[in-house]
This record gives sequence, C-alpha cells and structure tokens, in this order.
Amino acid sequence: MTDTNRVALAFSGGLDTTVCVPLLEEEYGYDEVIGVTVDVGQPESEFAEAAETAAALGLEHYVVDAREAFAELCFQSVTANATYQGYPLGTALARPVIASAILDVALEHDCNALAHGCTGKGNDQLRFETVWRGSSLEVIAPIRELGLTREWELEYAEEHDLPVEGGSGGRYSVDTNLWSRAVEGSELEDPATIPDDHIYKWTTSPSGKEAEFVTVTFEDGYPVALDGEEVDPVSLIETLNEQAGAHGVGRTDVMEDRMLGLKVRENYEHPAATVLLTAHEALEGLVLTAEERQFKAQVDQQWAQKAYEGLVDSPLVAALDGFIAETQKRVTGNVTVKLEGGHCRPVARESPHAAYSESAASFDNADVTESITQADATGVAKYHGFQSRLANASFSDAEGDESIDEPDDESTTTTDPAEIAHD
Repeated sequence: MTDTNRVALAFSGGLDTTVCVPLLEEEYGYDEVIGVTVDVGQPESEFAEAAETAAALGLEHYVVDAREAFAELCFQSVTANATYQGYPLGTALARPVIASAILDVALEHDCNALAHGCTGKGNDQLRFETVWRGSSLEVIAPIRELGLTREWELEYAEEHDLPVEGGSGGRYSVDTNLWSRAVEGSELEDPATIPDDHIYKWTTSPSGKEAEFVTVTFEDGYPVALDGEEVDPVSLIETLNEQAGAHGVGRTDVMEDRMLGLKVRENYEHPAATVLLTAHEALEGLVLTAEERQFKAQVDQQWAQKAYEGLVDSPLVAALDGFIAETQKRVTGNVTVKLEGGHCRPVARESPHAAYSESAASFDNADVTESITQADATGVAKYHGFQSRLANASFSDAEGDESIDEPDDESTTTTDPAEIAHD
C-alpha cells in the first residue's frame, strides 16, 4: 500500500462524474483520482466522450471490458424469467457488474476509496454501494453527500472551466447497455405525455414490415444458438436487438416504483431480452410440470426483486439459483417466435424432455399411453368441485330457513353428500 491518498471514480464523462473529479480533490482531500469506465455494451460515442473528458481533466483513465460477464448475468436472468413491473431488467443487472469491475481496478491500484456520481434519489447508489461496502474501502458519493443540484453543477463546471457541453448531452437521461436502453427526464416526467418516436433508437414503429421467424436454441435454460447457428452470448444479444428491434419489438412505458419509494416514469427498449424471455418461458411451458411452473413463478418473482435491488450476490439469490438450476436441467430445445407488428410470440417449440404426450392430448386418438381412456375421467369429474357443491347447497338451505317458505314433501332438495357427488 502506498502513502498516496487515491480514489477510484465510476467515470462516464458526463456532468456528474466530471464535476466529481475536482470535488474529490478539493472537498475530500484526495491526492489522486482514477477514472474507471466499464463496458457493458454502451455506444462507442460514450467511450469517446469519457476518454476525451478524462484527457482534458488530466485524469488517469481505465476502461474495463465486462460485456461477457454482463451477458452471462443477462442469460442467468432469462432462466429466472426476470422482469420487474413488466419490463426486463437491464440497468439493474449492469450496475453490480460495473461496481465489481471498478472495485477490482481500485484494489489493483491501491486505492483508499471508491466514488460514484449518483444522486440521492435513484436506485444506482444502492446497487453500487451494496458491492463496494463489502470491501474495506471508503465509499464516497459527492453529489448526494453535498446535496448538489444540476444547476449548481453547471455553474461549478463553468467557473472551473470543466469540459462539459451544455450539461451533458440532451434533455433526456439515457442509460444504454447490451440488454436494454432506458430513457427518462424532460417532458417524459409527465405521465400524461405521449412520447415521440424520436426517443427510441433500437426499435422502429410497427409498420407493414413482413413477419419474420426466429428459432432460439436453449441448453439447460441458456440461449446458445439462433436459427441453428451457435453464437456467443454478446453477439446473440446484439443480433436479436437489431433483428427484433426492426419489427418494433421490445418497448415498455412504465410507472416504476423505485427502492426509495419514489414513483418515476421510464421508457425502455429491450428487443433481444423480449425475444429470449418469451422463448424461454414457452420452452418451460413444454418441459416443466404444472407444480414446477407454479412454484417457480414465486421463485422468479423473488429473483427479479433482488436483482432489481442490485442484490444478485445475496444468500437468498444463491438459494433461488439452486432451485432454478435444477429446473433448467430439462429446459433444452428449440423455440420459434414470430416477430410482427411490435409483437413477439412463440409459434413452435420442441424438446427431448417435453412433459407432453401428443397421443394422450389428442382428440383423435383412442389408444393412449398408460392405458388412459376418456371414461377414466368420469370418477374425477364426480369429485371435482364436490366440496364447493356441498358448501353451496348447505348455504342455500340455511338461507332458505330465513327467507324462503319450507319446501313441501315432494321437494327434491338435498344436502346428502352421496347424492351431491352424483349430480
């Protein structure tokens, strides 16, 4: 460990993180600030901006490629059918990956602290810090701790001649990674505003484009191929983003409940995630039993909630992963989805582990497996709903004692269980 007082900053080159550099030196007394940018699939322009800003600040800057690690977590989320309030998790999954990469750089370069530019109103501060606070390094959040506003930051940047352009790039706050693109801010903060199509970059408006079919191959719940061709995870996601996005697939406009209790309006694009989640759930429908699907829905919901909170490394998630992994042993096969008019729907599925018998389910076959015949269902039908019929009959009689004349001797009303069972 050196005597230099050094801090590693999650650095994007935007207004918040640019302002954080001199603040960490002036207000927090750090001798040296290291900027770390983590690649989870952002546009190249964002890396160019970060590098340019870092150079202008004289900031030691590192870029870490974490796309493969992020894609792996995205595919893990597919095995859990993970969505939060109706949309696939994207930013939430990326933050722990980014935080872990920054922590690795900080430890490698003997840093004393870690810093981020998050405000005190969002989710990301919690997602970063749940990873960082597991280390011995100090955690600093200048924007939150100093109570800074965007207006103050712009004035500070101008006074200190910091390299920011008009407050960093447009009126929307946009977060992009391999799995999703999130857009918020400006007029979108009004829930009554209908967004213009210009906010979307990955998806086109549904039009008369001819329908397209895509077959996704899964092994143990993980996507491994498109239309029979094996593809690495990053390329698979990028391909589906382009292919499904061209059909307008994967848009969500949602009033999202954040962890701190605030409700915000978010617009998302997630073409690949929509296709893979749709196909995976369709394959599970073929191979899992009814009991597995019912219980797994509860497990999936808990997994998604913890992932939204940035707690993918929690003991609960590890336990949930154990159950999910067991179910995924049979989630191998192909699913064909149809992309058309902004929609993605499964149209065919096959698996060597299907919990399905065509002959047993067919309306046309008389001879079926395990010597099951239609007549065998008669006994089941007699008992199905028996308690409900008994309860309803008893309740009707009880009400009749108060409001209905006594039946005459020829009445056929009965609460005899044996007779009710045979009705």
